[in-house]
Amino acid sequence: MSPTIPFPDRVQAGRALAEQLAQSGDWPDALVLALPRGGVPVAFEVAERLGLELDILVVRKLGAPGNRELAMGAIASGGVRVMNEDIVRYTQASQAEIDGTIARESHELQRREQAYRGQHPRPAVEGRTVILVDDGLATGATMRAAVRAVRAMGAGRVVVAVPVAAPESVAQLEQLAEQVVCVHQPHDLYAIGRWYVNFDQTSDAEVVELLQRAWNRGGQRP
Repeated sequence: MSPTIPFPDRVQAGRALAEQLAQSGDWPDALVLALPRGGVPVAFEVAERLGLELDILVVRKLGAPGNRELAMGAIASGGVRVMNEDIVRYTQASQAEIDGTIARESHELQRREQAYRGQHPRPAVEGRTVILVDDGLATGATMRAAVRAVRAMGAGRVVVAVPVAAPESVAQLEQLAEQVVCVHQPHDLYAIGRWYVNFDQTSDAEVVELLQRAWNRGGQRP
């Protein structure tokens, strides 16, 4: 492996992240929430190492009309909706366009929730420390939406944890979360996949398998 590429795959990235979290303090009763799909293998290793409950937070960005990469808001598991009114005004999005985007992304969110969770109940969030995990941060827009979502659910303390991130995204998230834990902050991030040897897309089947293993363990140390 090239010395410029720190992670062989998401499993090893998750283990490195878990060690950094373990060294930064104790995490009694914390809840690990993975952002599917790529965040799940990373978060699974974190939850295993720290002996914590693992679950998912499905977040769907609400892309602006004509520029879906520009987030005018987001929706998340549990019926949470967060809008960026500045972006809505800037793009002059009509209510019909907003409603159409919400409907489209809500459909995909529900599909993923059903595919991954089935009948498994959503975890208790209120008052708890929540560790939000993804496989990396480029712009950080989805993670910022995730932070706002768990705030709306009543999380007591929010920690963002990722193997790799752009420094400017870390700085932005440090203004929103109580703590950001990141193993590697390259100034030339370019793309998250550049920092993994194997960055194959995580499948729905892999997400389901890892969640079932974690739920069967029940948040106890292995």
